[in-house]
Amino acid sequence: MAAERPPERSSFYERTLRGLIGTGRIRLDMSVLVVCGGPADRDVFRELGFEDVTITNLAEDSGESYAPYVFGLQDAEELTYDDGAFDLVAVSGGLHHCRSPHRALLEMYRVARHALFVLEARDSALLRTGARLGVVDDYEVTAVAAHGFRAGGVRHTSAPNFVYRWTEREVEKTVASNAPHVRHRIRYFHELELPLSVLEARHGRLGAAAARLAEPALRLVTWALPSQANMFAFLIEKPRLPEDLQPWMRLDNGTPVANEDWIRARTAVPTERGDRR
Repeated sequence: MAAERPPERSSFYERTLRGLIGTGRIRLDMSVLVVCGGPADRDVFRELGFEDVTITNLAEDSGESYAPYVFGLQDAEELTYDDGAFDLVAVSGGLHHCRSPHRALLEMYRVARHALFVLEARDSALLRTGARLGVVDDYEVTAVAAHGFRAGGVRHTSAPNFVYRWTEREVEKTVASNAPHVRHRIRYFHELELPLSVLEARHGRLGAAAARLAEPALRLVTWALPSQANMFAFLIEKPRLPEDLQPWMRLDNGTPVANEDWIRARTAVPTERGDRR
């Protein structure tokens, strides 16, 4: 799960994080955990000016290539850190290398104290069309080839991973199922950035040249319909209690419990167990 990011993705990664810093959603003094990380993550966070960063993945590594940051051997689907151990948890193009991207997302949610940031591909009609036409892959064979056919696939093995792509609704359902007692603030970002390096590896120079010719039309489509852009990022801010509690919940000595008065006022709930009025 440490496949190197295409340069196009790193550009969107840095610009989106920089914008979030500008709006105060994230801060440079935050402690950061990167899952499924690699040297590209190091470069982005170093360029932005973060100091307290831990970069993790499944690959055996001395950690020297991640200086000045800390390296850790971690499974994104089963992190060993305590709940809320880091202010910000981030991933760029790594969840689709997991056997369960949803499980990894919820592990990020668990260990994040303030927010989690995710950059992945978006599941759209445009990308599905590209996959059917053979322009883009549903299974990441190019990443495995780039790792000498020894790694780069699912869970950093040589088996090409399925490229799991997300939608806004899927993000919302995943976190709502995990923490139904609170409301979440989620911010989405879309951008078209043609993966020319991947296209060239997959189709040669002619493939990359064809993509450049199609770029004006693609930009017009994604300008009108941002959800069709291939680059998709989102920031999930952890809920604050009690202000972000669902209205049918209340705090009992700091523990969220059902707000019986709210529920009884709006439903035909029996007053006693077994009462079937």
